[in-house]
Amino acid sequence: MPKTEVFNREFVLDSASNVFHTKGYNATSMQDLVDATDLNRSSIYNSFGNKLNLYLECLKVYQNKYQKATTTLLLKADCPLKAIESIFELYLTEITKDRDHKGCLITNCKSEMANQDSTINHFLMSNQSNTLSLFEDLVHKGQDNQSINSKQSAYDYALYLFSSIQGFRMTGILINDKKQLQSIIDTTLQNLK
Repeated sequence: MPKTEVFNREFVLDSASNVFHTKGYNATSMQDLVDATDLNRSSIYNSFGNKLNLYLECLKVYQNKYQKATTTLLLKADCPLKAIESIFELYLTEITKDRDHKGCLITNCKSEMANQDSTINHFLMSNQSNTLSLFEDLVHKGQDNQSINSKQSAYDYALYLFSSIQGFRMTGILINDKKQLQSIIDTTLQNLK
C-alpha cells in the first residue's frame, strides 16, 4: 500500500519554487529545501524521488500558472495583435512587481540547466514548442484579418516573438523601469504591424 502524503503539497512546491527561483538549481542544497519546506530529507526523497524531480514539479506548477493566465488573456482579447500585446503586458506586470529581480523561473532554468539534463531539456523544448504554436496561431489569425503584416511567415514571427519574450524576461532582471520596458514592447509589436 502506497504511503499517504501528510503535508500540504502546494505549500511544499511553492516553498521549494521560491528557493530554486532565488538560488537557482545548482546552488540549492537539500538542506535549503528541508529548511524551506519543513519536510525532512526522507520525506522529500519519498515524495519526489530527488532534487531534480522536485525542481521539475516546481517548473510545471510555474508553467501551469502562466498557461492559465495566458488563457484568460486570450479569452478577453478582441484581436490577435491585442492578445500578443496582452501576453507581453502580463510579463511587464510581473517584472515590475519582482522587487527581488529573480526573473522568470523557466527562463532562468533555460540559462542554467538546458544542457545539463535531458529531462529538463525535454521540459524546456516542450514549453518552447507550445509557446511557438500559440504565437504562430495568433500571428496566422492576425495575418488573416490583416492586423499583422505578411512580410514574414507566421512561424518566423512566432520565433521572433518567442525570442523577444525570452529577451524581455532577461532584460527585466536588470531593468525594472516600466517606461523603458513598455518601449521594448511597443518596438516589438511595431514590427508586426
